[in-house]
Amino acid sequence: MAQGRITLDEVNEISAGLTWVQQLGLKVEEVGDGTARLRLPGTEDLLRPGGTISGPSMMTLADYAMYIAVLGAIGRVELAVTTNLSINFLRKPEVGDVLADCRLLKCGKRLAYGEVLLTSEALGPEEVVAHCTATYSIPPDRE
Repeated sequence: MAQGRITLDEVNEISAGLTWVQQLGLKVEEVGDGTARLRLPGTEDLLRPGGTISGPSMMTLADYAMYIAVLGAIGRVELAVTTNLSINFLRKPEVGDVLADCRLLKCGKRLAYGEVLLTSEALGPEEVVAHCTATYSIPPDRE
């Protein structure tokens, strides 16, 4: 993973200030130049009827992974925001941690576009439980 324009310590500082990140227990494991790997602990609080991790919590994980990958590419520009997010749920994640692996496919001056693969630790790394694409708007005055 190539060195990003933000460090893991800086990302953890940002995360510590976001109540919803703390409530979900989201953990940033890696950040690189347009890449990120995050973990969502599969706690009982996140289960929906049927004993699976809820879709909204997986969407939040994917969106935050994209945000971190964008920061990895452009640096600490905290006002970058989601403009579009599309997710396809492919299989039921078993109870357990969900991992998000994000990579930017394009990062321009105003927009960043990427994909996030979500996997379930219980199912193994080869079983993608959801695929997400997202676009982020980058503020013009980021310098």
